[in-house]
Amino acid sequence: MSSFARAVAKDTPSLSSGKKPKSLLIVFLTGAASHIETFDPKPDAPPEIRGEYKHIQTRTPGLLASEHMPKIAARSHLYSVVRSLAHHDNNHLVATHHVLTGHMQPGAFFDKIASRDDFPNYAGGLSYFRKPPEGTPCGVNLPTYLMEGPLLWPGQYAGFLGPKHDVMQISKDPNAADFKVENLRPSAGMDVTQMKDRMALLNAVNGQQRWLAEQAETRKITDQQQQALAVLTSGKVAKAFDIDREPVAVRERYGRHAFGQSCLLARRLIEAGVPVVQANMGRVQNWDSHGGLFNRLKKDLLPPLDSGVSALLDDMNDRGLLEDTMVMMLGEFGREPKINKDGGREHWAPCFSGLFAGAGVRGGQVIGKSDKTAAHPATTHYSPDDIGATVYSVLGIDPHSEVTDRLGRPVQLNRGRVIRPLFDGAAE
Repeated sequence: MSSFARAVAKDTPSLSSGKKPKSLLIVFLTGAASHIETFDPKPDAPPEIRGEYKHIQTRTPGLLASEHMPKIAARSHLYSVVRSLAHHDNNHLVATHHVLTGHMQPGAFFDKIASRDDFPNYAGGLSYFRKPPEGTPCGVNLPTYLMEGPLLWPGQYAGFLGPKHDVMQISKDPNAADFKVENLRPSAGMDVTQMKDRMALLNAVNGQQRWLAEQAETRKITDQQQQALAVLTSGKVAKAFDIDREPVAVRERYGRHAFGQSCLLARRLIEAGVPVVQANMGRVQNWDSHGGLFNRLKKDLLPPLDSGVSALLDDMNDRGLLEDTMVMMLGEFGREPKINKDGGREHWAPCFSGLFAGAGVRGGQVIGKSDKTAAHPATTHYSPDDIGATVYSVLGIDPHSEVTDRLGRPVQLNRGRVIRPLFDGAAE
């Protein structure tokens, strides 16, 4: 074994060697929740830092939480919180790409939208090395695109790996009475055999037009046709989207709002075999509170998050899904420690927190700490690159593997290091 391979093996937790492939469920707090108003309260700080909320003790010694997250706090034995995440970019788009791909965006600059030069999101990266189960997309994002006007957030697609590895994007509220994902079932009067026969005919026609197959858009259509057929003829994913099959009591426990039902739908998709599911907690920049922070959090954001994520953790644990699924909850950065004149907090990438559970993560831990104002890590800091290395390791992928970009050049997938304390409990 080479010195490089030994280094990778040493830096990789021994948790992806089980019989069942690991999965990933991302609860993404788009717009960036305040770490001070969630998992890093500063009760002894001055009022302009401390804010308006009281803190409560979780079940984990040394881990405080906001008073508006009592249910999540009561389940801290199921997860670890890393309070020393940090990076250098306070821009939403660039930071989102970094967190959801584990790599800086190539040529990143202010408001750089998604492109095929981006690094792949985790579903795309996994798909490059491991085909999803038959009849299952490589990943599903729900319930909305991260998009504002013409700005399409990067980090949602497979980037330079191409559309073959793109996720299925859902853009409907699963709490809506008429929630339905179209085109996941055969049309009325058409059975699966007929569909396969028609696809075989289409493939024969496409085979006579090889020169078209070299064109990027034609290849995109072909890949999407194959993926659509696989999903249609399987039906597993279609059944997962039938969220109204869930007992009323279960739906109520998650909360009858977009937050809660997105968490429930994410659990159903993981059960159906989707390898990577991302549930965006609100529309783009939903947590971006530059003013009126405290009123908005306690009324509109933290209570539904508390019910949805607490129910998700319970459900995943009770059904045995946490054994093989990593759940992580975080945003693209944190919020500035000092409250501004409008009663909000500005963007703050130098320090933020993330919740991690399942797939070998030891519950009941608090990893790292920030300084007295939650402005900077006071212990070892971990970057989005390290998050990426951890995710890929859990999924059974060497994070330092090479992939091929659009120009055929070899590119290292990730340059981070696994956040080992999540798994071995050793403080850093």
